[in-house]
Amino acid sequence: MRIDDEPAFVLHARPWRETSLLVEVLTEQYGRIGVLARGLSSPRSQTLRAALQPLQWIRLTAVQRGELAQLRGAEALDAAPRLGGEAMLAGFYINELMMRLAPRQDPLPELYDHYGQVRQRLRDGEPLAWTLRRFERDLLDVLGVGFDLRHSSDGQPLDPAARYQLDPQEGPLRLLSDRGAQQRQGAATGSALLALAADAMPGADDLASLRRAMRAVLLHHLGGRGLKSWEMLEDLARRR
Repeated sequence: MRIDDEPAFVLHARPWRETSLLVEVLTEQYGRIGVLARGLSSPRSQTLRAALQPLQWIRLTAVQRGELAQLRGAEALDAAPRLGGEAMLAGFYINELMMRLAPRQDPLPELYDHYGQVRQRLRDGEPLAWTLRRFERDLLDVLGVGFDLRHSSDGQPLDPAARYQLDPQEGPLRLLSDRGAQQRQGAATGSALLALAADAMPGADDLASLRRAMRAVLLHHLGGRGLKSWEMLEDLARRR
């Protein structure tokens, strides 16, 4: 199969042998695919190598043969966001989530659109925590494992004053007031979940409760194996 002039976002790139790169991209029509880019050692190939870096938006031509596509050409469609500090870690986190959860060769145009949106939000310097929670919500929805954020698992409307544990399969489960402090700390407030459903950024405390609750859901879909970016973010927090 030939892929012609396909827009794509670069998720990951690593050296392969001495002169090539193995690149993972998210395309608009073909989903996530692996691409082998050969012969990138010459000075003339530096522009191409630069276009194949994570977070870059490109247009590529390739030939799909088996699991990997063979790159025939690529060009950058814009300049990749220039991120530093926590924003750079956030970009790494988003790409790591995509590498772990987005299936290969499964066209998901909505996911392509959501990735473009979160990339732009990182570029614009929008609040990181809210940017990431929105993307996590959208990713789960597109993959078919999201849930209703306005109602609890028993169908009752969420109580903004209550706390809810996010069950990966059942959705929000209301916690009783006598539950332990540790369990309540891992739960999201009803007001936070309603804000996420309405795409309206909640206050700082509610936003923090969303991070813990969403991480538990993501960990389930990651098969219980966490992300390197989580470890990096926790290490950064300990150093402060």
